[in-house]
Amino acid sequence: MKKYLLTALLCTLCISFSFAQDVITKKTGDELKVKILEITPTEVKFKKEENLDGPVYSLPKTDILLVQYANKTTEVFSSPETEANALTVSRTSGAITTTTPAPAVSKSAQELFIQGQTDAHHYYTGYTGAGTGTLVASLLSPLVGLVPAVICSTTKPKEQNLSYPSQELMNNADYNRGYTSDAKRIKSRKVWKNWGIGLGVNIVAAILLANQ
Repeated sequence: MKKYLLTALLCTLCISFSFAQDVITKKTGDELKVKILEITPTEVKFKKEENLDGPVYSLPKTDILLVQYANKTTEVFSSPETEANALTVSRTSGAITTTTPAPAVSKSAQELFIQGQTDAHHYYTGYTGAGTGTLVASLLSPLVGLVPAVICSTTKPKEQNLSYPSQELMNNADYNRGYTSDAKRIKSRKVWKNWGIGLGVNIVAAILLANQ
């Protein structure tokens, strides 16, 4: 019995680890799922999540918007030329604190897009309903849970759930695009993580029942 219980726990851990990786968000909006090895003053060194035994890659910090670590802490990068106008960000005990956003008129389109992405990672928490619904359905049955998982992960967050910090900024098309695109990505990641948890619990339960 202990042998089967250990196998079940290992299955659950493997599923959990498959949803726990570092994520690099580039200033272009692209996301890379990686295992970060080192952050130097000028670059970030990492291995690709799908090939941890492969080569070590690196990206200049000037190409990176932010890094979300597997433990859910976030580090935001800013280039020297935009630092003066960018949102002030600091880390305190793993949490992000920000100053009040600067007026939209003082920033370029690219800076506003990047600020929108940064703000989404700090302010957007409207994924709770979609994530919880997917988790509950997946605990009942992973196949049933696939339905809300697919629907919720492919639809944009509702306006009332965006929780953006400034209506003035949100009225700007570039800021709006950056904020809503990253909010959708955050929502999608949360939904599929919860579906994976539901799948893992069902696998453990099935193994235990089969070996009683």
